[in-house]
Amino acid sequence: MVAPLQRDIVPSARPASVEKAIEVLDRLPVGSVVLTKVETLLNWSRAASLWPLGFGLACCAIEMMAAFAGRFDLDRMGVIPRATPRQADLMIVAGRCTIKMAPITRRLWEQMPEPKYVISMGSCATCGGPFYHDNYSILKGIDQIIPVDVYIPGCPPRPEALIEGILKLQEKIKAGPFLRRDAAVKA
Repeated sequence: MVAPLQRDIVPSARPASVEKAIEVLDRLPVGSVVLTKVETLLNWSRAASLWPLGFGLACCAIEMMAAFAGRFDLDRMGVIPRATPRQADLMIVAGRCTIKMAPITRRLWEQMPEPKYVISMGSCATCGGPFYHDNYSILKGIDQIIPVDVYIPGCPPRPEALIEGILKLQEKIKAGPFLRRDAAVKA
């Protein structure tokens, strides 16, 4: 005898929110047509699928790894870490950057495809932190070599702060122009 399927036992296995969405779509004119601007749709899809290049240089990298681990789980927000800059569209600079490491950081940023974003995580990446004073080898902020979109303060910042920074970046992506960006740069 074959066991009955799960869908045969449970009359509606879909969550209530999905059922409500289907009801709304059915009430729309012409069945299931949703109208929106293409730019809004593209910005939403870019913001919902950030692929960061984890660039941990110091102790802030531990907090960044914790944000990707099971307790905070950035994967559920569509933030999936990549190991190569050619697949990433977000660089999270976590920790202090030395002057010797600056050209390598710049090269990795240049290898990322457009559009690309940068998050400066921690006081060392933002302004050199406590290591900048009386030290000739520390860069006074990553924004001296690459443009930064979101700054996350703290020493080291907690994973919740990184999540807040990613949410701020997603808001910035959704609000920015997508199709008209090249025309604005050329003008």
